[in-house]
Amino acid sequence: MTTATATRQSLIISADELRAAIADGRKVVLLDVRLVPGGPSRRPEYETGHLPGAHWVELGKQLAGPKTAGSGNNPLPEPAALQADVTRWGIDEDSLVVVTGEQGSPAPARAWFVLAWAGVPDVRVLDGGNEAWTSIGGELTTDEPADGAGTFVITPGSLPTIDADEAAALARRGVLLDARGAKQYEGGPVAAGEPAQGHIPGALSAPTGGNLDESGLLRDEETLRARFAGYGVTAGTEVGVYCGGGVAAAHEALVLRTLGITAPVFIGSWSAWSSDASRPVAVGTEAG
Repeated sequence: MTTATATRQSLIISADELRAAIADGRKVVLLDVRLVPGGPSRRPEYETGHLPGAHWVELGKQLAGPKTAGSGNNPLPEPAALQADVTRWGIDEDSLVVVTGEQGSPAPARAWFVLAWAGVPDVRVLDGGNEAWTSIGGELTTDEPADGAGTFVITPGSLPTIDADEAAALARRGVLLDARGAKQYEGGPVAAGEPAQGHIPGALSAPTGGNLDESGLLRDEETLRARFAGYGVTAGTEVGVYCGGGVAAAHEALVLRTLGITAPVFIGSWSAWSSDASRPVAVGTEAG
């Protein structure tokens, strides 16, 4: 088994593998994260049906901390609050934490990033989300799990992050990937008083949708390596990632991690960058 394959298997889990882990009696902690950017909470959909034992996770409340001036839309959660949630979810040192959600959504990857940043040792994203689970005959339930009493003690800072200045510098000396859609990357004129639209000068457009196949599953390793090599990203490349508010970037960082490449995330992302009118903005299809 190659190192890259082992890395992928330690980060991504298929529905069949999840079912086998549960059947084998492995201590599995399931988290359900759903999000429509700018939309209402998706908890009603969770209540309609979710994987048995899955805890509801509200991204904006449990995977993000209070916004401050210049922090962006989704700063990392306060350690004390995250510790309380990790305990309540029942996470222990030997837990297999599996994050699921809606197929194709980057929201579960935000949970992976936050928990891995906090030092949780075994966090994986369910490939294909809830739809993959039901496609193999997995049942959904409306029952909600009781609070747990996990014993794991978090260690914040276990994954690297970068700030706005570091992202700007990285775009010039290495590779900075913009995980948003092409329209957001290209930007353009905005109304007076509105945040600038465009991208960090030097950043390359690498939408997260390109990481998934037509079925909403993660593309194979060879395809992904070729994709990122096209951006100049290979083993040893200094690379970072950002998006609009630190969610899609987490997905991009996860995918790169499956290839053995660690990419720091600019957590504040464009929502932080554009909050400072003195920062330069590039528009159009070119890096700038």
